[in-house]
Amino acid sequence: MTPEILLLYVPACFALNMAPGPNNLLSVSNASRFGFGPACRAGVGRIVAFAIMIAIAASGLAVILHTAAFAFTAIKIAGAIYLFVLAWQLWNAPVFFAPQGLNAETMPTHNLWRMIRQEFWIAAGNPKAILIFTAFLPQFINTQQPVAFQFFILGLLFLLLEWVAIGAYAYMGAYLGKWFAQPGRKRLFNRVCAVLLGGAGLGLLAAVRE
Repeated sequence: MTPEILLLYVPACFALNMAPGPNNLLSVSNASRFGFGPACRAGVGRIVAFAIMIAIAASGLAVILHTAAFAFTAIKIAGAIYLFVLAWQLWNAPVFFAPQGLNAETMPTHNLWRMIRQEFWIAAGNPKAILIFTAFLPQFINTQQPVAFQFFILGLLFLLLEWVAIGAYAYMGAYLGKWFAQPGRKRLFNRVCAVLLGGAGLGLLAAVRE
């Protein structure tokens, strides 16, 4: 793997990381409700899901999603249903005032594991993600060199850049959380996010194998 390949890979990869999607939208919503820190820590769930997908792609098992229509359909339906459930929960989420001076360290963290699970299942329930790893990463692999090591390096870079994206979207959400000081604005924001998540679910149902 040459420096030239990495110079091509990193910006293209970061563009994928920063692209708006259900997980990044969830980071914005979580940060606006619970703070920057909890939203970033919840991203662990997404990172674990993506790491598993990268490992599957590297092992060659991703061919199942390319060849088995049933597997692709089952995963995308499960993912869409989960997005619909999450959208419903966000639509009906309680709105509360944050006391002056409340920050990420003092906000309640009892929902952290639920947030981590949400991040994981949204990422894992999108078959397009593993298709991205299957179609995108191999473009930067030199078959004349050890493939497994190259997959490891490219996958690690992807996950590191994903953390940057998580932080960026969480910061955006935390800023919006401060701006939406009134319960009405918070409720509107939650419901806009709910509509967008529901739309993502519909988009997932409409997804077809390429």
